[in-house]
Amino acid sequence: MDVVAEARELVRQGRFAEASRRLEPLSAGRLGASAALLKAAVCAAIGDCDQAKTLAVQVLRSKLLSDADRSAGDFTLSRVAAAIGDRQGEFDHLQRSLTAAERSGDLERVGWAQLRLLTLADPANADVCASSMSRLRRTVSCAGDPSLTAALHLVAADLEGMRGLLAKSQRHVVLAQSILNRYPNVWLSGWAENTLLALSLVQCDVPAAVDHGNAALALGLESGAAAVIRHSYANLGRLRYTTGDFPLALNYLRQALEMTRENGEAAYGIMDSIARVSMAQGQLSEAEELTQWVAGDSRDPIWTGGYIYRHSLLTHAEILGRLPGRETEARECLSRVLDHARRAGDTLLQDSALLLADETLEVGARERHSPSLSPRPTRHLTPDSAIAYERALMCRLLSSGEDQPASRHFDRAIGIARAVSNRPAEADVERSWRERRGEALPELPVLRVQSATLQDFASLLMHAGRPELLATGLIAIIQNTDGITGARAVARGTDDTDQEIASCGACTDAATARTFNLGTSRGRTVELHVHAPLDVESQATVNSIGFIVAAALELERARLEREERQTLWPVDELPAEDDDSVVAGKMRDVMIYARKIAQANITVLVTGESGTGKEVLARAVHRYSTRSKKPFIPFNCTAVPRELLESHLFGFKRGAFTGADRDNQGLIRAARDGTLFLDEIGELGLDLQPKLLRFLESGEIHPLGETSPFSVNVRIVAATNADLQKLVAEGRFREDLYYRLNVIPIALPPLRERREEIAPLAQHFALKWSHELGKGCIRVADDLMEHLVLYPWPGNIRQLSNEIHRMVAVAETSTPLTLDHLPRALRVETEMLKRKANGLEMAISLTDRLDRTVSTIEREMIKVALRTSNGKVDPAAKSLGISRKGLYLKRQRFGL
Repeated sequence: MDVVAEARELVRQGRFAEASRRLEPLSAGRLGASAALLKAAVCAAIGDCDQAKTLAVQVLRSKLLSDADRSAGDFTLSRVAAAIGDRQGEFDHLQRSLTAAERSGDLERVGWAQLRLLTLADPANADVCASSMSRLRRTVSCAGDPSLTAALHLVAADLEGMRGLLAKSQRHVVLAQSILNRYPNVWLSGWAENTLLALSLVQCDVPAAVDHGNAALALGLESGAAAVIRHSYANLGRLRYTTGDFPLALNYLRQALEMTRENGEAAYGIMDSIARVSMAQGQLSEAEELTQWVAGDSRDPIWTGGYIYRHSLLTHAEILGRLPGRETEARECLSRVLDHARRAGDTLLQDSALLLADETLEVGARERHSPSLSPRPTRHLTPDSAIAYERALMCRLLSSGEDQPASRHFDRAIGIARAVSNRPAEADVERSWRERRGEALPELPVLRVQSATLQDFASLLMHAGRPELLATGLIAIIQNTDGITGARAVARGTDDTDQEIASCGACTDAATARTFNLGTSRGRTVELHVHAPLDVESQATVNSIGFIVAAALELERARLEREERQTLWPVDELPAEDDDSVVAGKMRDVMIYARKIAQANITVLVTGESGTGKEVLARAVHRYSTRSKKPFIPFNCTAVPRELLESHLFGFKRGAFTGADRDNQGLIRAARDGTLFLDEIGELGLDLQPKLLRFLESGEIHPLGETSPFSVNVRIVAATNADLQKLVAEGRFREDLYYRLNVIPIALPPLRERREEIAPLAQHFALKWSHELGKGCIRVADDLMEHLVLYPWPGNIRQLSNEIHRMVAVAETSTPLTLDHLPRALRVETEMLKRKANGLEMAISLTDRLDRTVSTIEREMIKVALRTSNGKVDPAAKSLGISRKGLYLKRQRFGL
């Protein structure tokens, strides 16, 4: 492998520093266009933007450059523009890179250009992001590149995290890491750790943040990726700021700032963090200077209102609010923050700005700002938002002279801040108290909660899934709560008639009531209406009721999700009477054979991988036999410990052994005159095999503790995914038992060898689950079906069933399942298979009608030819070996 090839492979692994060392001895004059652009891309990755720009510009001057190389050059220049804060230049170069990549048909380059364009979108603009994400997902799916797929998940994680969707963000990181475990990339792994570090900071999980921060920095240094190293330093700085280690925080942040270009977006984000450190240290003038860049709206429109701009503007408003005589400017700045947040749909920022306004504005301005005297509860439940909410309540109450209730909110805010080790937040709460009281911090009396109240809350959580019980439990708590004048729980039917469930106190003015939806029961919506005065503490109590309701409903959702994960879709629930709707091809032949042998009282041995439908076949044998009215007993030989297998199968008499306190007939007698299905028969121990052999030969069993044997008429259908002949050769399975079981052998091939069955099975599972989940009638769209048919399905039918189940669960009612519903990991594998085959292979059924099969082959070959020729008819017809007119007629016939 030559030097350039080695460097290209290192870049694929995300090892830019090592690739740079390999390419460093090669001068630009000795490199071809592609190699020079590779070196330029490496230079951009490690932060040497000047050399990257020089190399890229030099190559792009050539008029004979291929579209692929032109795309690579503009992509590198876009990264250089991003480093110096030229957002418009970055956007222009990315657009040119995308256009050239599309002309060249290089889907990987198209994907990377679209990915970078997506990072320029404002995460709060959900519509724009969703549209761009949809196009990008299709591109990435077709490209089939693992690194690009992992990067897509990481971009999605960053965007979701900025919108406050922390759980979704973390899930995307986990998906990216699962891909990187199979296809290592040091750069992307460092990116993933940085995202997890940022999420840990938002959730105030300091130990996890430390671990992710150290891992991110180590991976960044190993990779040499300047962006990962810079983000690691910046995030570690924010972490140390949170823990109150301000000197170390400044050290990390300044190292990050040194790695950025002046006026770049990254530089302003880091300056915002340094400003917060300065503010925490009481250096307000220095903090104001660091955020002064947001004071005017004269910047480039692509910057103004952007994510970093908005959040830095909030920091600036907070600084102004602490400077003497700058209250008016602070209010104006907060007004701008709220305006930008509302226009962008940035609810996370909007909540933070509203809470800051609640704390800092005087009473008159507060009344104009909000109709209620109480701060509104935050929509994003993080420790930081909880601290800000309690602090705002404290400040409101102190302004009204209500010191005692204010002290309780002080205690809650301080308790949360100390629990998550957020030293600046703790200091801010104490500062807010001293500024308004100018005295020592409050000493709080110990408040004792009545045991009955605690029991009421426990009962409330236990019955979270029953809206009526949740309503009565809340009423029981509310009637003993200060500040609430009355509450009423009602069940509302479809005809808008109300039926009262419970009530307490006076419920007079419906206009001032707050309504909480508790769920649906027996087709009726259960609501709780709470009446309270408009003073701060009473409204805070109503807010707390809202928190309790949200927590109870979330607890019930979590319980349902846990049950869904624990309950797998049983493959044996395929329709019993209409096999043609479920099986096709080889499985249909197997079922026909099962119908033939079902009438004979002969032992059947079914072999095949796990999840291929062995129990489905066993049930079919039972159903088609004369025993169908009698029991069918399935038993997995690995389900119980080996020492208990004999008692489970053959039964025992009371007193046969310690703990045998009653007679047990055993599974064989339970299946009398019916069918006993013994799954995983290969795991049966050598000590028990002779007893099973005797039963198969004589029809007699000898339960433990019995003095004489019993005759039992039972048909045995055994199954295994092991090679019994190999077990016999190894001495782990008796030869005579093997031959006694193997009277009628039926081998079930894996699903990857029965691809003609995937489509009908997938449609069956989609319809089955859509009805089960109340999703109307959901079917599998063609684009998804192509991937399902191509995937190897190592878990066979069980895996297919579970994946369709998951996709239906997240799909909209009566909306077809499309490629967007397919899990990213499965899509990556199918796209790699498609790419490996170059799109020139397809599976057909040799048992299908000839005319239908020929038409299918013709249609797919024409599609490939047209795609290869970029839609040009003459080259496509030539590659197919037919005339232009012949191709035209075939396209007309197939509707292409």
